[in-house]
Parts: sequence; structure tokens; C-alpha cells
Amino acid sequence: MSLRTPTIAAVALAVVTLPALFVAPRHVAATPHRAVTYAKDVAPILQAKCQECHQPGSIAPMSLLSYEDAKENSAQIRQKVSARLMPPWHIDKTVGIQAFKNDRSLTDAQIQSIVHWVDDGAPLGDLSDLPPARTFADPNRWQLADKLGAQPDLVIRSTPYTLAPHTQDKWYRPTVETGITEPRWVRAIEVKPVRANDRKIVHHVLAYLLQDEPEITGLASTAHDHQGNAGLFMEWAVGKTGQVFAEDAGKLMLPGSKIRWEIHMHAIGEEFKDSQVELAVYFYPKGFVPKHRTVLTMFSMARNSELDIPPNEKTITQNFYVLQAPARLENFQPHMHMRGTAMSLEAIYPDGRKEVVSAVRNFQWNWHVNYIYADSVAPLFPKGTTLAFTAWHDNTAGNPNNPDPNQWIGWGDRTVDEMAHNWIDVTYLEQAEYDSLVAVRKAKAQPVRVQPR
Repeated sequence: MSLRTPTIAAVALAVVTLPALFVAPRHVAATPHRAVTYAKDVAPILQAKCQECHQPGSIAPMSLLSYEDAKENSAQIRQKVSARLMPPWHIDKTVGIQAFKNDRSLTDAQIQSIVHWVDDGAPLGDLSDLPPARTFADPNRWQLADKLGAQPDLVIRSTPYTLAPHTQDKWYRPTVETGITEPRWVRAIEVKPVRANDRKIVHHVLAYLLQDEPEITGLASTAHDHQGNAGLFMEWAVGKTGQVFAEDAGKLMLPGSKIRWEIHMHAIGEEFKDSQVELAVYFYPKGFVPKHRTVLTMFSMARNSELDIPPNEKTITQNFYVLQAPARLENFQPHMHMRGTAMSLEAIYPDGRKEVVSAVRNFQWNWHVNYIYADSVAPLFPKGTTLAFTAWHDNTAGNPNNPDPNQWIGWGDRTVDEMAHNWIDVTYLEQAEYDSLVAVRKAKAQPVRVQPR
């Protein structure tokens, strides 16, 4: 394992700084403004940021393809948008890295336009201002195929499972063959339910790659030391499409490998017969060996008895990990349940400097967004850096997502239980490569993150 818990001194250093990160979400107030119409101002925003999900057959509860759709739901749109709940992008924009490959958020100006439009009575405006209607592909397609320009090289399905209409949460754990007959390096992975309707019952999916791990040739020594196991292949939850790895990194599949699924499902009052999930694998060309093997790591703030949330109280939980080699973090993906409200990652450098890397201050349990860093700002850390993770839980009646504030809550797999961890793809680097990457960024004089505090 490439991580360990640091000293008490490092713990104390982080504890006094992290809780001060968070303030209440900003809401948009009414101000004097120019006339805003659906045709000229709102329709382009909905097309760009909303309609991919808000269309028939996709995951959203209502369509927003037409003016009539938008006007009928205008009050709800205003509430969700002004509270920064929709589109689902809950990263704190006041701290840390702000450049992401998959940023779906609205700008302040876009939010202001929607709020003014609703407050003014949702006027249609001049029809000649309407943009042409968008044409959407199948919402249940392999979405990374659009980005990569090719269909998956391999698709692996779980065995079917029938979920009863009324039952406890289920964890289905079948193991299936991959069919791989030669070593292949993976550049991207995508997971989804086979049928679009099954998104209603699948909370999350873990896909573990099981294979014998001989000496891996072609990787640098640091990569082999810290990345010499297959482990978790991919994690999926609502809000996460998949992962395209950096150009110098990937995952290795070997002959005879298998996928062990862990599929968390919850009943909704109707039977779902023969439900399945599937993963798509996109390979690098045969013979290509990337410099690095990326490891999907669960950075846990607490497990089992460590997570202790009394009734009608708010709690803060922290954990700390020391990098045993230089590393690049590829993403930031908080995972909590119904009482989770916020999570942050702070880096404490070997020389004592600190900086906030990323934070979510308005976590929504039914959206597990994977915030994928842009290549130019993906954080680079030297050996010995402490990663300090903090999670906030609200078990009071003031939390609208809380099903029962009078329950004492601990760690558990069910949605009504709690968790606190962060899924991050870690790419370990040789020291010389780390030094080179840092030097290139400094030469470009490009701000990588906010200044250390």
C-alpha cells in the first residue's frame, strides 16, 4: 500500500483550518435588469446545460425541450438553479482548482438570466430569436464513444438479477469472465445499467478486476512499487459517466482476468426483472504501454465504528494519508449518503505549507459527480505530502435530505446509513518526471491552484 496515516502533528495542523472553508450557498436576489426572454436568453442555456438529461428517456424527471416545458416548471427551475443544485455541479467555486474537463456548471450570469426570466413571468419573447432545436443521441448510449470517436473495444455485462418491488437494499456480487486473451492497456472505462429504466434502482456499481499479477514490464520502478495490483477497476454512481485516463496512464488487463461486480440496488415499488449493468472498455493500440498505471483509490474518512453521528447533531470527520512517492491526482469524487453535506481535500506539504485542493460545500447524496481535473492543473504532489480529507454530516432536522434526525447513524452500505470517502485516480510518478512536470508549469507561469494559505 502506498499510503499511511501521518503523525499527530499533521492531524492537528489540518483540524484547525478545514472547517472554516464553508459558508452557506449564495442565493440570487432580485435586482434591476434588462428584459430577459426564453427565446433569446433561456433556451440557449437549457440546450447547453440541461436538455441532455431533461429529455424523454433520459434520467431527469421532466423534459425541458420546449418553452411550454420550461414555463410549466419555471418555479422549480428557479429554485434549483439559484441554490446551485442544478445542473449537478457542487464544487466550491471560491477555493481550490477550478479547471475541469467535465464542468457542467452555470455561470453567475446564466443563473441571473434564469432567475430574472422566472421573476418576470417567464416571457417567450421573439420566436425569431429561438436557436434551432438540438438533436440528441440515445441517452443510454456509450457516451465516451462520442468523445473518443469510436465504440468500445470490449463490453462486459453482469449476470441478470430480479429485484422485488418491496425489499431491503440489495448488493449483487456476481463474477464474470472478461474474455481477455492477451495483455491490453486500457485508456478509458464507462459503466452504466444495460436498460435506461434500471437507473431508477441502481444506486452505485463497483467493478473489481481480478487477475494474477506477475512482474509488469514497461513501467518505471515507482509505478511498479505503488501500482502493482489491479484492484478496483471502476466505480459508477448517478452523475458519473466514466473515466478517460491521462495520455500517459491507463489500467492493465491480463489474460484470464475476471470482473467481480458489486451492484447496490434499492426497491421502488415495482419489479425489475433481469436487471444488468455493463462496462465498456476502450483500449490503447496493441503493443502500447503507457508510462504509468493509474490506481483508483478510496480515501476513507471513516469506516465501521469510526463514523459516529449522534441524533440531532452535526459532525466533522477527518483522515490523513501520506504519499510515499510523487503523485498526480486525476479527479475528486466525494461519496456520502443522505446526511453528508460537504467534503474537502487539503494538501499539507513536507515543508509545512498548506493549500485547499478541492471542496464540495453543497453535497447532494443522489448525485455522485466525478470532478475531473484539466490536464494543465491536475495537482502534482511531492513524496511525503499529506492529503487531509474532511467530511461534514448534518443529522438534524435542518437537513432537508435527512430521513430521521432522531436516529443514531454509523457507517453502513444502505442509503439510510452513512459513508465518508473520496474516489480518486492516483498516478504515481518518478522523481525526475515529477520535477520536470513542475518545472514546465512554472515556466508557463500558469496558476495551478489558489495560493497556499
